[in-house]
Amino acid sequence: MADKFDDEVEGDSTISIKDYLQAVEEEELEANLVLGGDDGEECTYSKGYMKRQAVFSCLTCTPDGNAGVCTACALSCHEGHEIVELWTKRNFRCDCGNSKFGEFFCKLLASKDVENSNNLYNHNFKGTYCTCDLPFPDPNAEEQEEMIQCCICEDWFHEDHIGLESSDKIPKDEGGEPLYEDFICQGCATVCSFLIYYPQTILASDISSCEKGKTVLEVKSDVKVNECPEATNSSTKCIIGIDLAGNPPTTDQSKPTFLSKNWRELLCSCDKCSEYYAQKGIGFIAGKEDSIAEYEKLAEQKRNENLQKQEGAEQNFFNNLGHVAKIELLSGIADMKNEFYAFLESTDPSKTITTEDVQHIFEKLAKKRRREL
Repeated sequence: MADKFDDEVEGDSTISIKDYLQAVEEEELEANLVLGGDDGEECTYSKGYMKRQAVFSCLTCTPDGNAGVCTACALSCHEGHEIVELWTKRNFRCDCGNSKFGEFFCKLLASKDVENSNNLYNHNFKGTYCTCDLPFPDPNAEEQEEMIQCCICEDWFHEDHIGLESSDKIPKDEGGEPLYEDFICQGCATVCSFLIYYPQTILASDISSCEKGKTVLEVKSDVKVNECPEATNSSTKCIIGIDLAGNPPTTDQSKPTFLSKNWRELLCSCDKCSEYYAQKGIGFIAGKEDSIAEYEKLAEQKRNENLQKQEGAEQNFFNNLGHVAKIELLSGIADMKNEFYAFLESTDPSKTITTEDVQHIFEKLAKKRRREL
């Protein structure tokens, strides 16, 4: 993942303190969303096969790419190793220290099963992606191509390699932002061919709306659905009125698919459809919590809760200080602000602020403090 702040600095040698802090905050938020709000202090093994979590592969310990570790283990057990960031994986349990790691033991939780038999691995764990089986970033490429993750196999694909005739067919707005929530790659399209039984509004490539539930969807099997399906919690009533197991889709097409926002809410969750999903190994698609959007939403909630706790702890700390200590703390903060403002006013705007400049500011503050004492 490219460092957005570094790119900004490379393109422009000057940056204001406000812009710098905003860039840092954006990077912190992005990292927090990928990690799902995980503070990286405890191994997630005891939580079992988590519905979704950030996963890393250590090529130093498992060069075959047949194991994955959680955030805490990547930081504590594999510091300094060759680590591949895999973003997130579903239904995964931390492998750190199991039989795949030889004599290496997990520093955070040594007692683990020999192997996590339900974990799934692909070539991403070796640090390669897409049908071209190349790493990201590609060290031989002058400019990195955009990549899209399949919501079924969770592999990543270059936009030029997903099987479309041209990349301009990818649903995006004028600013280049995606108009879709999920993508299904060409290889996984067959197992999800039952989506042809749903109105075209489930596809991001066709944004026409179901008008008051009267859309008729015609498919190759000559089955017609006379109304737009609406999500239901019923375990008996099928909202598409089709037994998928007894009447499987007959399409032979394997086209990459872009799905609209909240497409999972349109899926039928009756017993027969749920059984069909399970038989195909895609039972997770009916769960809203499986989506990246939901994962990031929960991560942001955790982040806000942690920030509130931190602010509360800081306020309690300040309130518990004596009067003299409060005055000294507030005076120190004021001195720091004044020193930074004075530095900015006396500095050439075209000059880049360096680490040495910041160190010099703190040295001046330390000298002033010693004189006052």
